Amino acid sequence: MSFQTGLSGLSASAQSLDVIGNNIANANTVGMKASRGEFSDLVASAIGAGGTSNVAGIGVTLSTISQNFSQGNLSITGNTLDVAINGSGFYDLTKTDGTAAYSRDGQFKLDKDGNIVNNTGSFLMGYPTDVNGVRTSQTLQKLVIPTGAPIAAKQTSAIVAQFNLDARAVDAATATPPTPRSTYGTSLSVFDSQGEPQTLNLYFERTASSGAPTLDNWNVYTTTDATVQPAPVGVLAFDANGVLSPSSTFPPAAGLTITPPTGTAVQPFTVSVDTSGVTQYGTNFSVSNLSQDGYTSGEFTGLAIDGKGVISTRYSNGQTLKSGGMIALADFRNVQGLAPIGGGEFLESYKSGAPVLGQPTVGRFGELRSGAVEESNVDLTAELVNMMTAQRNYQANAQTIKTQDQIMSTITNLR
Repeated sequence: MSFQTGLSGLSASAQSLDVIGNNIANANTVGMKASRGEFSDLVASAIGAGGTSNVAGIGVTLSTISQNFSQGNLSITGNTLDVAINGSGFYDLTKTDGTAAYSRDGQFKLDKDGNIVNNTGSFLMGYPTDVNGVRTSQTLQKLVIPTGAPIAAKQTSAIVAQFNLDARAVDAATATPPTPRSTYGTSLSVFDSQGEPQTLNLYFERTASSGAPTLDNWNVYTTTDATVQPAPVGVLAFDANGVLSPSSTFPPAAGLTITPPTGTAVQPFTVSVDTSGVTQYGTNFSVSNLSQDGYTSGEFTGLAIDGKGVISTRYSNGQTLKSGGMIALADFRNVQGLAPIGGGEFLESYKSGAPVLGQPTVGRFGELRSGAVEESNVDLTAELVNMMTAQRNYQANAQTIKTQDQIMSTITNLR
């Protein structure tokens, strides 16, 4: 019996060395989780034997190889598509055969079709988002970045104007000489339906105060040519505190009409103008903000991933859109039940239970760190000590076999 007991010890020590060797070999593997061999004793039992029987054990067996899913250190790489999970969760992946897999390895790439994939070719899954990064569906989908065709142009629909008109200005018509219409003016580019920029000019001309209570009025024009536009497109009226009055007629209720040059298929379009930030104070005329929401078409130039997993795409027209999707994370009631398949990936099993899906930083899920990877959690020093211990155990079990052989030799040589 001692031969078999020693042999089981040799086998267990060899298996322990295999686990330790695998840990050491993967000490620099991104997202790798250290393994540990767990052993149990074997006891011979017979029918009717009591639980306090003085029966010696008959060896050892490998019960399971468990993994330590503790957090690994984060290593900065600077690569935008390297993403580390700081906390709980696994990346939800779809393998090329359609099966679901899970991983902590965040080394991703873009394939020829713009899909975000890992080094095994598995697709990263996530949620769709709008241009503001808000999730629009609970259904998982492959995260695809539009790297091919340029994004379409967007026609300007809204303008925000913030400026100060000089309260010291006099009535332009009564001034000597008359104040030119171009004295107080500004301009910006708006975009039509084809993404072509159209220049919008705004000129402001002080007029006589009117109303009860008295309001300071400024006529608004879009050209300096009085023969083309003798009447203003609207009036800005200010109260005694220099604040815009509700009685102002600029912008027009229907919006400001932009007329493209003749000879094109582009039709005139209207834009809304937010003038809530316009004031009249006794300082020089100045423009603090003049912006609009349109843009021309643009080519993909890069992307960024924030801590919540929202993917923002950048384009050559200067636009940054958060419509690239949101990385989804998965977690399990029993992560020890996951089945490793290599390549840093795991499969769901009966022991692990079904995955719980969610988004980063919400609930149990950790935060994402773009430009970094999670290092292996292998403690190299501890593994080397464990290796020496396993080696001594192997030698000790070999010694029990040698001792049993000597005993057997003594018995067989009795005369």
